[in-house]
Amino acid sequence: MNKEAKIYIAGHTGMVGSALLRNLQARGFRNFILRTMEEVNLVRQDETEAFFEAEEPDYVFDAAARVGGILANNTYRAQFIYDNLMIQNNLIHAAWQNGVKKLLFLGSSCIYPKLAPQPLKEEYLLTGPLEFTNEPYAIAKIAGIKMCESYYRQYGCNFISVMPTNLYGPNDNFDLEKSHVLPALIRKFHDAKQNSIPFVELWGTGTPYREFMHVDDMAAACIYLMETLEADTLYDKLGFTHVNIGTGTEISIAELATLVAHIVGYQGEIRWDRTKPDGTPRKLMDVSLLEKLGFRYSISLDDGIRAVYDWYRQLS
Repeated sequence: MNKEAKIYIAGHTGMVGSALLRNLQARGFRNFILRTMEEVNLVRQDETEAFFEAEEPDYVFDAAARVGGILANNTYRAQFIYDNLMIQNNLIHAAWQNGVKKLLFLGSSCIYPKLAPQPLKEEYLLTGPLEFTNEPYAIAKIAGIKMCESYYRQYGCNFISVMPTNLYGPNDNFDLEKSHVLPALIRKFHDAKQNSIPFVELWGTGTPYREFMHVDDMAAACIYLMETLEADTLYDKLGFTHVNIGTGTEISIAELATLVAHIVGYQGEIRWDRTKPDGTPRKLMDVSLLEKLGFRYSISLDDGIRAVYDWYRQLS
């Protein structure tokens, strides 16, 4: 990408999209096309196509999605599958119609089967049943991967997909009904400390393992792949449909809770509500392909959580 290229970041106000924007700006890119959902509703095909025809972006980062944690995914199942399918269908199709030079589609590690071998390799896609609680979201993201591959195979489009692990960072969602585990822990422990609450109750058993990556590392990986990985290399030479983005390291939810409580300075009791679901027992990404392509993360989990908590305290 040259510095004058027109870059459209779909979902630029979210955690992932804002990280992409922040990292691209730091690299000297300035020609951005940015629209909120109120300005262009990507669920609507007519609005999406009119926007692409008018703006003619050169490059597209598709970070627009309806996202949430276990509760939101399991409660709003119809909204999650409909909105995510429509957003990515409209974006990918409009990108082809308007000659976009390259598109990068962002999915999620939840695309892999619930009981897939660990760590999760790219080739495990579609080899077993999905985790029920986030199945609608996962199915939508799998469809996005296959759309990018199919538009390359039929039309020659330079569209690639990446599957980030669990992300955290500035502009994360701290709404306890809709947030992912790490921001939820930060908020719960912060609120408990502020209000001198003697214990914090958390979902499940604390035994599942998860991998976490700071969103700035994820953004750096996406930009690196946008500039270095072509669709023909991904699909034909390497034989993959997508690239995992992660750290390749994991931590149990119980250990994570203890770490967050320590960083926040909360000294009360942690209780586990075992009547609530744990979700997938383990979800660690195999990042050997990403490292083979020349990228490795740089922000440790401890440093990353401390930075995010400092950011959160400025808001609260």
